[in-house]
Amino acid sequence: MLRFGILSTAKIGAELVVPAIQDAENCVVTAVASRDLAKARAMADRFSVPQAFGSYEEMLASDVIDAVYIPLPTSQHVEWAIRAADAGKHVLVEKPLALKADEIDAVIAARDRNKVVVTEAFMVTYAPVWRKVRALLQEGAIGKLRHVQGAFTYFNRDPGNMRNIPALGGGGLPDIGVYPTITTRFATGQEPKRVQAVTERDPEFGTDIYSSVKAEFDSFELSFYISTQLANRQVMVFHGTDGFIEVKSPFNADRYGAEEIELTNRNHGESRIFRFPDSRQYKREAEAFARAALGEKEEIVSLESSKLNQAFIDAIYRASEKDGWETV
Repeated sequence: MLRFGILSTAKIGAELVVPAIQDAENCVVTAVASRDLAKARAMADRFSVPQAFGSYEEMLASDVIDAVYIPLPTSQHVEWAIRAADAGKHVLVEKPLALKADEIDAVIAARDRNKVVVTEAFMVTYAPVWRKVRALLQEGAIGKLRHVQGAFTYFNRDPGNMRNIPALGGGGLPDIGVYPTITTRFATGQEPKRVQAVTERDPEFGTDIYSSVKAEFDSFELSFYISTQLANRQVMVFHGTDGFIEVKSPFNADRYGAEEIELTNRNHGESRIFRFPDSRQYKREAEAFARAALGEKEEIVSLESSKLNQAFIDAIYRASEKDGWETV
């Protein structure tokens, strides 16, 4: 069993990841840390976790954990991923890992010098729905892929929410723009060459709240939009010469509708629906990470892939400041 320490009492950890780790077959939460010991103790009691620490440093120095999950504000991810790795702990760090691609080099160096597993928590890459999309594309179910189209939106104007605070790494692209990019790269195995983009910022917060993106890959195009101030929507469509794949509720399983894939042929004469009623993508993520940390062969998101994904996001920001194409 891989023993996890949770570095902070953040909402995503308490609501989604800690229950998933506790439900997993090969890992368990043995400690919670917070800068407020009372908060750490309350969360530990909630999940029957034996240890609570009043500082992150104290937990990292302890021998009651083998790995840490880091759900801190984005601006702190790189620092604490490095500090955890230097403490000899395996690291599962919430997305986005960094705000610039070159910041990930220091995390890669920390991983290598400490010989630990460090990975960005892209739970979608462990979900059966995305494994199925990748398999369908590989077997030629829609012929030659020509276009990928996507959207991910929600509405949040809470000034106290970290997504609306630039100093904490807020903004639409870091929060949700990473999902159309990682899933397209994961499903197709291809990398973007160049991008065009339009981005709008909130005049009060200063964060990016809307982006419309066009990206060119070797053999297809990707177009998607994201927003933190539009009605909730999620969709991804892979369109080929012989049919198309529509992924419903592609990122937040079951929260935006049924998690399923619809595969439709060229003339709409046949559709097949693949349903995934028990995805539990956070549980699968925790189990895959644990297997890798325990020395088993396992496909996880490498830091090198994370750097490529962040380079994509960086290019979108640059493209938003100009007319025409920007090289990734």
